[in-house]
Amino acid sequence: MQLVDWSVIGLYLAGMLALAGWLGRRQRSGSDYFLAGRGMSSGSLAASTLATQCSTNSLLGAPAFVGFTVGGGMVWLQYELAVPLAMAALIFLIVPARQMGVISVYEILEQRLGRESRVLASGCFLLFRAVATGVTIYGVTLILAQLLGVEYLVAVLLLMGVTLVYDLLGGMRAVVISDLIQLLLLSITVVFSLLLLGDATDWSFFAVAERTAVIRNDWGLDGQDYGFWPMLIGGFFLYAAYYGCDQSQTQRILSAQSDAASQRVLLLNGLLRFPIVLSYCLLGLGLAAFAGQNADFIASLPLTGAGEPNFNLAFPMYVMGNFAPGFVGLVMVGLLAAAMSSIDSAINSLSAATMEDFVRPNWQLDDRQVLQLSRLLTLMWGIACIVFSFQVERIAPTILEAVNKVGSMFNGPLLALFCTALLLRDVPQRFALVGFVLGLLVNLALALGAPQISWLWWNVAGFFVALIYTLAALLLKQQKVGIVRYQYPKMTGTIRALLMMTAAILLLCFMLHATGN
Repeated sequence: MQLVDWSVIGLYLAGMLALAGWLGRRQRSGSDYFLAGRGMSSGSLAASTLATQCSTNSLLGAPAFVGFTVGGGMVWLQYELAVPLAMAALIFLIVPARQMGVISVYEILEQRLGRESRVLASGCFLLFRAVATGVTIYGVTLILAQLLGVEYLVAVLLLMGVTLVYDLLGGMRAVVISDLIQLLLLSITVVFSLLLLGDATDWSFFAVAERTAVIRNDWGLDGQDYGFWPMLIGGFFLYAAYYGCDQSQTQRILSAQSDAASQRVLLLNGLLRFPIVLSYCLLGLGLAAFAGQNADFIASLPLTGAGEPNFNLAFPMYVMGNFAPGFVGLVMVGLLAAAMSSIDSAINSLSAATMEDFVRPNWQLDDRQVLQLSRLLTLMWGIACIVFSFQVERIAPTILEAVNKVGSMFNGPLLALFCTALLLRDVPQRFALVGFVLGLLVNLALALGAPQISWLWWNVAGFFVALIYTLAALLLKQQKVGIVRYQYPKMTGTIRALLMMTAAILLLCFMLHATGN
């Protein structure tokens, strides 16, 4: 890269630090640090949610999967059918969660079931989110190391140094505001890259035909992970658990000004996520076409530890080799923005869950002490995530798959636990906990003993095993329980919009499928 590229990157990083310092002046308590005083608008929170989800994991992993992974291609879009459906279902869980006035979503489990449920669920979240954040750090640090010509450790310290400083200073308010800026930069980066890639590449049908087919009518029981049904059904349970039971996502919804605002966050995420993911997939098609027309492109990619081309780096390596000075810096800023929008949110939520679920229940702290200790926990979790980042290549061929596979072990049982707590009254904690453990064990058995079954089904299996056991135990013990009823804001229009978005995505998938065949 040239001086102008480094100038663009330097201005961006300096701006983020200055913004965090300015916003951090308003913090007085743990609620300010973790929930921004519950004063953020639904539009800001929705954009922050999108920025976190559509991160470097997606910007690097989706093109790698679509363009180069065996069995990949545009079939990834089948996954997106599940998003608006999950958002519609979550309205019935998120609103009750917000009405309970918690900072950590896992506090709900203690109020309804018992202390042990809260500790177990929060502990699972801490483990998974730290690993997933390590995946994100891994992806963007590979780029930095390649650009700078330095060791991985040096590059990761540079990335995390900047991210941790503005997270420590600004808290949740800085996370949300910076996510807005980062989503804008990311969108500009993707659109600009698609335009330049289109000018330089022959996008003819024959160049990408084998990867344009979208619908794969397969149940995922014979070694095919990415069939239509596991991606639709399994994806529904995965996204419901992710957006409804993961502190890094629920923390934004809990920060909303009202129940109606929390619904709008879910609605906007359900409507706007697909266009972003579609643009990532188009990048993959373009890169596949470019590689087909330039035989030396794949050979130019850095190698993984296994000695194979690292397709996660296909997009940035194309940029470095083909974009003009200044534009390279712009794209690198977009990649940094995508990474930092996920990392800062995750680390803030890790700190929140640790503070609310493990520290405050055991120690009496005033607002000043909570704020100071929360920042210390943010620093400690940042260091832990760096450690996890060194293990990513052992999990899956692409970083996109790595995140989803790890999460699918826990998603189903965790969602069942929350459904039990929020929708039923007077359930003995031991029934719900045993159900959770059984669901997790079934998923582990599937992973180890039935590799031909798509990992997406783990989300479904874990949910139903956990829930069925809990309900069966209630019936066998003749335990009397009640159904909890809530007051919901009017949501007919929201549900209708999300269902229409699902139909639109399905129609586009069939159109692309027909084009590819």
